[in-house]
Amino acid sequence: MTDGEAFVTAVDRELESTYEEPMALSTYVDRVLEQPTVASHASKYLLEAIESMGTRTVIEEGEETERYRFFDDPHNDGEHAVLGNTQILNAFVDDLRTIAAGRGKHEKILWFDGPTATGKSELKRCLVNGLREYSKTPAGRRYTLEWNVASASASGRGLAYGEDASAAADVEENWYESPVQTHPLSVFPDPVRGDVLDAVNEAGEELPVRVEERLDPFSREAYDVLEERYRRQGRSDLFSAIADPQHLRVKNYVVEVGQGIGILHSEDDGSPKERLVGSWMRGMLQKLDSRGRKNPQAFSYDGVLSQGNGLLTVVEDAAQHADLLQKLLNVPDEGSVKLDKGIGMDVDTQLLIISNPDLEATLNQHADRQGMDPLKALKRRLDKHEFRYLTNLSLETELIRRELTGETEVWTATTYDDLAERIREPVVVAVKTGGGDLVDREFAPHAIEAAALYAVVSRLEDGDLPSDLDLVDKAMLYDRGYLQDGDTRLEAEDFDFVDDAEDGKHGIPVTFTRDVLADLLHEERDRHHPEYDVASVVMPRDVLNAMVEGLSTAPVFSAGERSEFESRVAEVKNHVFGEQETDVLDAMMHDRRVDESTVEEYVEHVYALETDDPITNDRGERVDPDPLLMKVFEVEHLGQFGESDYGPGGSPSEDVRAFRREKVITALNRYAWEQRGEDFRVADVELTAIPVVKAVLESNDWDDVRRTYEDFDPRHWEDPPSGTETERLKERTIEALVEHYGYTAASAELTSRHVMGQVAYRWD
Repeated sequence: MTDGEAFVTAVDRELESTYEEPMALSTYVDRVLEQPTVASHASKYLLEAIESMGTRTVIEEGEETERYRFFDDPHNDGEHAVLGNTQILNAFVDDLRTIAAGRGKHEKILWFDGPTATGKSELKRCLVNGLREYSKTPAGRRYTLEWNVASASASGRGLAYGEDASAAADVEENWYESPVQTHPLSVFPDPVRGDVLDAVNEAGEELPVRVEERLDPFSREAYDVLEERYRRQGRSDLFSAIADPQHLRVKNYVVEVGQGIGILHSEDDGSPKERLVGSWMRGMLQKLDSRGRKNPQAFSYDGVLSQGNGLLTVVEDAAQHADLLQKLLNVPDEGSVKLDKGIGMDVDTQLLIISNPDLEATLNQHADRQGMDPLKALKRRLDKHEFRYLTNLSLETELIRRELTGETEVWTATTYDDLAERIREPVVVAVKTGGGDLVDREFAPHAIEAAALYAVVSRLEDGDLPSDLDLVDKAMLYDRGYLQDGDTRLEAEDFDFVDDAEDGKHGIPVTFTRDVLADLLHEERDRHHPEYDVASVVMPRDVLNAMVEGLSTAPVFSAGERSEFESRVAEVKNHVFGEQETDVLDAMMHDRRVDESTVEEYVEHVYALETDDPITNDRGERVDPDPLLMKVFEVEHLGQFGESDYGPGGSPSEDVRAFRREKVITALNRYAWEQRGEDFRVADVELTAIPVVKAVLESNDWDDVRRTYEDFDPRHWEDPPSGTETERLKERTIEALVEHYGYTAASAELTSRHVMGQVAYRWD
């Protein structure tokens, strides 16, 4: 088998597992009794599709919550994932559960509102993808009816769309599917259907299956033709004759736009009737035997409700169809619409509208008339869910990367440290030059992070900030759920602004950020280095400066917004510089890190001294507290004290003893308390659980550099004299940044230059 044949065969297998052979009505009823989900009504089916993917834990706006994986667009590799807005999506699912259970809100039209670039279009695509793929699974099979009346009509009048059909029942061309996905159980008379549903729901599940709709007009026409024919024949088993597999069969279909999902786009036009249910094909009325009336066979059924019958109806950019919304008022409540005055159609669909804030302005145009507001009834029927701009740094970073590179992976992480690595990562984009060549342009580490953080900070309210926090702190609280300052941990739940009603309503949209970054890729920068292509690197400060400059010309921002956003960039620059400084420091000290066993030994000696009782470590060795060992560690590694803080033999001053009690022993006692009931040993303690020790293991400062490299001079960093300690240290630092911190040689050069340029001012 060739590779091409293998691909074709793979598609064959997929389609074989997706589609089933048509079945008799009785067989379908047996299937439903065995697996009730295949008969679910619209809202219940949508809920089951969402829940079928399970959930995952996320942190948004500082709160931990469960998120439905369905909205990560897993079937499409995350291409149209809805990033963020998890609480809004969860509220939407809660509404579906209420509607599906028949406990209320069935008369509501679910409304997703929000500014541009907040994920509303992704939600629509995610719903389409998810429902399509769920309908291919055994639990999500969707069914409708097919009719064949050709062999039952003596005159040869068939049910074709304007074509005579006189062939036998086994000719496939004579079978016509319900054009509006009518539910198979709708063919049963009401009393019998009730008995079937009672049997289906006898397990007493929270969400029973409901089928309240009558046959659609097209299927009703087929039913009437067959009923008339067999009644004339005097058949006593009239329904059995109509439902015979030669006339009626149940067919499964894959949910798709136009079949189970109806979407009304902003550019769709026509009369309200045409947009809602379809239109009469006038040339067909003369061709069909309609017995003196309009024949449902001559209807297009291409309106949004017809296409979405059985599952989901979406009105996109609803402000463009404001005239239509009032026509939808009674659809959720009554579940029916009219093709015309004589022919009605029952519908089972979940109505959902999507709009920008301009729809709300349209709805409120008569608000000053209060009780006489003609749109009051419509507003009462709308159940609003408001999408906002992202206020999580990690999500905004992920979104910007998607916009720039086309990445579709949904970021998941077990710890925030894993997520922090993704946030700071560099991004390389291939750009075509004026000569047509492709060249790589690099966004240095922290560059995309800087853009994302600035966008998030522009969306946050600062009126409720404590005096010792700034907007960057608020952004980090929203993303991580906490702030760590030495031994103090501040939880997001400790602050009132976690539920701030204004956060995310306004700010810099991702489309603006994307365009600024895209322009930067094509700019030439006046930077030179004999070895590295530093001109091809976009630095964090390049990004922030370009975003601020772009505010003045972007028509999307008001003068007040420009002024406000410009005032917030300094906080972001300071934070990003701190991140770069940490990278450079860690790289400089990479080969001089304190060994973990040295730290463990220090903690053991402090614990033995404080308890006034020698201990045995995990190696079985007796630990007698050594004053000199503790002094050396505190002076050389912690940098907390000097020689004057110790007496003869390393005896500690009161300040040193207080430090050991408050910073080391207190943390150990806290750990022991948390592990109470178990045998506590110092060796069992995770050393990073002690903040002061964590600082030794994971961070460095310029005092560490001074102690380690006495002849180092940051003022000579850009072009260090040959043979100096500065030259050797720079070489090792660049190597460490490249090997361990994700930098290229060019971005490492520029980042370290920038950091040293600032450090040089305060070195002496």
